[in-house]
Amino acid sequence: MPRTTVLSDTAPTPGGPYSHAARSAEGGPLFLAGQVGADPATGQLVDGGAGPQTRQALANLEQVLAAAGRTLADVVKVNIYVASMADFAAVNEAYAAVFEQPYPARTTVAVAGLPLDARVEVECVAG
Repeated sequence: MPRTTVLSDTAPTPGGPYSHAARSAEGGPLFLAGQVGADPATGQLVDGGAGPQTRQALANLEQVLAAAGRTLADVVKVNIYVASMADFAAVNEAYAAVFEQPYPARTTVAVAGLPLDARVEVECVAG
């Protein structure tokens, strides 16, 4: 089956040769590209560190989900990349303010660097 893609007018413009989201079959899982905490209007990271950047990254993902006719309630898997595990508590606090139980499956890993020198990047899969 051909790949179908999603681009949202209300999420930050992709910073490279990729789509905001893609799926291989109509009604199949939707794979969302990672979002950092960039303001869609400016393309710049929001101020305040990992907490505000996580909230903005999740808001960006919500915009992509909406463009695909989905919501955060459809998310089944989340991957979070942090520049430092010292930000884990701030990321969890922002995450818990957005997702409700039963929570999606989740992985959090520390990485050497992220686009725009972000503190956090979040990607997900929606069912």
